[in-house]
Amino acid sequence: MITVKVVTPSGKGGKNVELPAEFFGVKVNIPLIHQVVVAQQAAARQGSHATKTRGAVRGGGRKPYRQKGTGRARQGSVRAPQYAGGGIVHGPVPRSYVQRTPKKMKAAALRGALSDRSSHGRVSVVSGFVEGEQPSTSAALAVLRAAVGETGARLSQTVLVVAPAGDELTHKSLRNAVGVQVLATGQLNTHDVLVNDHIVFTQAALSELTSEAPAEDAPAKAKPAARETAAAKDTAAAEETAAAEDAPAGAKAPARDTAPARNKAAAKDKADTGDAPAAEDTPAAEAKAAAKATAAAKDTADKPAPRRTRAARGSAAGADKPEEEQQ
Repeated sequence: MITVKVVTPSGKGGKNVELPAEFFGVKVNIPLIHQVVVAQQAAARQGSHATKTRGAVRGGGRKPYRQKGTGRARQGSVRAPQYAGGGIVHGPVPRSYVQRTPKKMKAAALRGALSDRSSHGRVSVVSGFVEGEQPSTSAALAVLRAAVGETGARLSQTVLVVAPAGDELTHKSLRNAVGVQVLATGQLNTHDVLVNDHIVFTQAALSELTSEAPAEDAPAKAKPAARETAAAKDTAAAEETAAAEDAPAGAKAPARDTAPARNKAAAKDKADTGDAPAAEDTPAAEAKAAAKATAAAKDTADKPAPRRTRAARGSAAGADKPEEEQQ
């Protein structure tokens, strides 16, 4: 770890503080830092640029001269791209320049930038900038010059001050200072670290930065219940595999003891022993059968008798005559 001395407003009694290696001692990845900085600069672009095509430029509705007979090239409008005051070909149009950058890449680039500044001795820590409750720019600049190592009245290098978001005293004291940029801990980014020559943290900001590591950098923690369930499944699978290996070659593997299988086996045993009543002996089944019979009888009674055809009526009349008349 890198150890730096804490600068106090009184100028004495400062202690040493260690900069964590996971933030200030990692390997610098220059291509990654370049990619993140370019993405930040691209996201800051408005993208509101626009030009007019020949269809958007006012005028040019009349043909400048006739098609033939002049010896000149044919023209249809004075707002064509080759004319002064005409439209622009393939000009810029409003669009967004935002590039998608994963959070892990941003965090890694920030750690690399902080490590680069700390390796060159350009990271300082102060306990505070102002004593008391009233903001003071002159007092804050005196502490800042002592932290950076400046002896002159004006700062010869740009300084980035990182303070907690609720530290209004520091923000008000240094917000108008020339060559000083003040950021909250949550606003710290790779671009601002690189464009400034020196980084000064307050003790509260340093503790806030190192204690609350980004969620995407922390290792994923499995839930205890999920771990226990996975361990139980692995144990059951290992036992089944061992039982299958110990069983004879022609023997079948024992069926798995699951809840649906147990319920099915219990129902089968109950039906075999005769404990369960037959489906047709239950009161519900008897009532259903009686209702069905009543409905069938009603349909038969309400149905009209079928009409007999002429041939059927003739056959019936012949059957009623005596045998002599039939002969």
